[in-house]
Amino acid sequence: MFVPMLIFGLGTLGFLVVAYVILSGPNPEKAQAKRLSSLKERHSPDAGFNAERQMKRILAKRDSQLDTMAGRFMPRPEMLKIRLSQTGKNWTMGQYMIVSGGLFAISFLLLSFQGLPPLFGLFLGLFIAAFIPHYVVGFLIKRRVNKFNAKFPDAIELLVRGLRSGLPISETLTLVAQEIPDPVGSEFRQVVEKIKIGKTMDEALQETATRLGTPEFKFFGITLNIQRETGGNLAETLSNLATVLRQRSQMKLKIKAMSSESKASAYIVGSLPFIVFFLIMSINPGYMSQFFVDERLIIAGIGGLIWMGIGVFIMAKMVNFEI
Repeated sequence: MFVPMLIFGLGTLGFLVVAYVILSGPNPEKAQAKRLSSLKERHSPDAGFNAERQMKRILAKRDSQLDTMAGRFMPRPEMLKIRLSQTGKNWTMGQYMIVSGGLFAISFLLLSFQGLPPLFGLFLGLFIAAFIPHYVVGFLIKRRVNKFNAKFPDAIELLVRGLRSGLPISETLTLVAQEIPDPVGSEFRQVVEKIKIGKTMDEALQETATRLGTPEFKFFGITLNIQRETGGNLAETLSNLATVLRQRSQMKLKIKAMSSESKASAYIVGSLPFIVFFLIMSINPGYMSQFFVDERLIIAGIGGLIWMGIGVFIMAKMVNFEI
């Protein structure tokens, strides 16, 4: 009786907190700070500063009230916003929070209807709500980054051909944005647009490198910065960079092929105990429910999870190679 009452109390508390956030309105201190910031921007003599602030204000107005609420409750909202932008989708934090809450509610209700302990349903629902959206976003980021890295050497070679034909670097960036398919073309279009609104090329490339998080694009930005400071043949430097990136990609594929057997073994060994647990749980729920009642079994289960986590971590490090 205690566990259902605890769940009901937590749900009621969460509802009251959400209702308070929605109905409380804006914070007076934050509103005052925004007004002071707008006055500084209005009377600032720096045109580039004003343009950048204006863009930030326009982007901030796009966020709905649900996105603002998600930014208050979710840990590290700025990192989550960057991860959502890395997917290439127009997803917001509010949509992410709705999906997570829906997964939690559905999984908790399904497990409760199966007659499982409410505490087990609560923890498993929280795990599903946190893991599945995070995994899907990570999968989309990885797939997009792989597509970007596959087309990025072609973009650099197009830059090289444009520079050798006499075009300036800004025109070659526009050419890459128009000719190379996404995601490389879309990223270079954002770089060109940032340069048009007053940002320097270094700032635009740095922001794109931070959002993408790929070493390949960081190499590209560093190469342009070094060449601008030291001089030299930029076309030849970029041509060498394209060759290095292709060789790096080939080395990654070789390592992936050599370590595929070890990764498969790690996946099987790591997932087998959980598969057996859920199979027995589906056949005989009363037998496995003792893991959530008996203190000795709870301690044994936690200890087993810790040791399994250590083993999976060691196996992951053994097959993970940095290039």
